[in-house]
Amino acid sequence: MKKISWIVVFLFVVLAVVITVYANKNQPSSQSTKEKAYPQAKVITPKVILPDNKKPVIQTKPRAKQEPPKTSTPISEPTTNVTKPTGALENLPNEIRGWGLKRNEFHAPPEVPVTIQQTLKKYDAYYLGNPSHKEIYLTFDEGYENGYTPKILDILRENNVPAAFFVTGHYLKSQPELVKRMVKEGHIVGNHSMNHPCFPDLTAEQIKEELEQVENEFNRLTGKNMIYLRSPKGEYSERTLAQTKALGYYNIFWSMAMKDWVPMPGGPEEAYQTVMDNLHPGAVVLLHAVSRDNTDTLDRLIKDIRDQGYSFKTLDELIAGK
Repeated sequence: MKKISWIVVFLFVVLAVVITVYANKNQPSSQSTKEKAYPQAKVITPKVILPDNKKPVIQTKPRAKQEPPKTSTPISEPTTNVTKPTGALENLPNEIRGWGLKRNEFHAPPEVPVTIQQTLKKYDAYYLGNPSHKEIYLTFDEGYENGYTPKILDILRENNVPAAFFVTGHYLKSQPELVKRMVKEGHIVGNHSMNHPCFPDLTAEQIKEELEQVENEFNRLTGKNMIYLRSPKGEYSERTLAQTKALGYYNIFWSMAMKDWVPMPGGPEEAYQTVMDNLHPGAVVLLHAVSRDNTDTLDRLIKDIRDQGYSFKTLDELIAGK
């Protein structure tokens, strides 16, 4: 009897062990149960990157890229500060120079000191074309209209001659139709300043303002830009040459001119003879469109200049060296 009791006890113990093992094998883990019941509670751990040195590095979210500070200066604006020079340009010599020439005989170009020639070349300023070519450049200064420009334009058109007209702000505002006609008929219109001041007496900012007022109005009127400048009264300095070049201009002086803004004692004949006596290869001729004498002799001048083998060129061809 006692032996049977131990056998029963042993069987109960075995049965209890079997039941416990079976129950543990079929019960889900606590983590799986949590994920099924609350999937949104799943814990996301940082991704571990193992670089070449095998040291784990925690990858974090990169910071947003910082934008550069915004400025009011357009990207397209030149970096050279002409209006507020802080160095070289403002410190250049500012001695006022007038454009005076010593005429040569035998139809040779006028004498200009080598130092002045070098200064002009340095700043892309011109007074003469190629002295070995029989070419001529006609230019007219337009401070105000005296009633002769329409006839001058008629003569140029009839003879198929290009010219350059340097206009002031007054002329541009008072004669917009004539300026548009100049452009339409293929002539160059250059800047002669807003108020015709002495440039060496002005600051860089004032020079810029004098030129911008004219070029902005010209652009509004014609849709075109200006790149040629004639300094008022021919007065300049090394500083003004440098500063106007920095503004994108070619300074255009002359190798032949006369006192034609007032009636000449000899009338049209004097105007004609003065030009013909001083005609030379590469001549840049300055005429004032307010002169009746110039207007009355212009057609004869053009024809006789051509008869001497000269051709009429543009300022674009001058600076291109053609």
